[in-house]
Amino acid sequence: MLRGIYTGVAGMMAQEARMDVISNNLANADKTGYKRDETIFKAFPDMIIRRANDNGLGITPAGSYDTMPFVGKLGTGVEVNEVFTQFHQGSLQRTESKFDFALDGQGFFVVATERGERYTRNGSFTRNQDGVLVTHNGNPVLGENGIIRVQDNNFIINERGEVIVNNALSREPRDTVGLTDNAWEQPQVVDRLRVVDFEHLRHLKKEGDSMYRETQESGPPLPPGQYKVLQGFLEKSNINVVREMVNMIEVQRSYEANQKTVTTHDQTLGRLINEVGR
Repeated sequence: MLRGIYTGVAGMMAQEARMDVISNNLANADKTGYKRDETIFKAFPDMIIRRANDNGLGITPAGSYDTMPFVGKLGTGVEVNEVFTQFHQGSLQRTESKFDFALDGQGFFVVATERGERYTRNGSFTRNQDGVLVTHNGNPVLGENGIIRVQDNNFIINERGEVIVNNALSREPRDTVGLTDNAWEQPQVVDRLRVVDFEHLRHLKKEGDSMYRETQESGPPLPPGQYKVLQGFLEKSNINVVREMVNMIEVQRSYEANQKTVTTHDQTLGRLINEVGR
């Protein structure tokens, strides 16, 4: 009787944890580069059920019950195994802003923070007062040569992530008077956005604001596979709001079913004690 209560409570706790994950997904549905989380469950170890002999006496050899007749297994509930992040790509949204970037394919942008290097798919960047390309939190975006310095109107980043600067584009009109075609400065590749990937993505840890950090299980950052850097685009979250709402309803129904199981077992146990016992 108590085993049924424990099993029902375990199911309620598992559904509560799943509801927290779904709620977090819905809260971040509009977050650039956010990746959906999913709760993975596992069963508690099953109990092996054996019965006594026909005469009602169990055979108990020294140190073992293996000779007792085998009946089957009994489940003892469920628990949360892990919160799994799905890294499949979200849809791309055109913004036309030269400071917005999206990765079409595998990989992460690398950002320098006070806690060390962090990784993100959120390519909504800006430029600080020192001309450094930064996130909206002020963390510098890293290239292969370190931090990237640009001006408002003199750079582009191609699909390979190369930062191409043309200083002539940033001159005032009065500065260009009398210059011949040969006097114009040629565009130069000054750096390349650092993009990395990981062997075991599922072991990356979220740190909020679409940032991730590596772990021992994820392995060190590696060169990515095929990817393109798209300037003037942002990657939306991979959340399907309708699906998450359906999952939320499913969790609610499962929680209510487990709750009813606990209530039924409690009432039956009360009758057993108060009525049968007399």
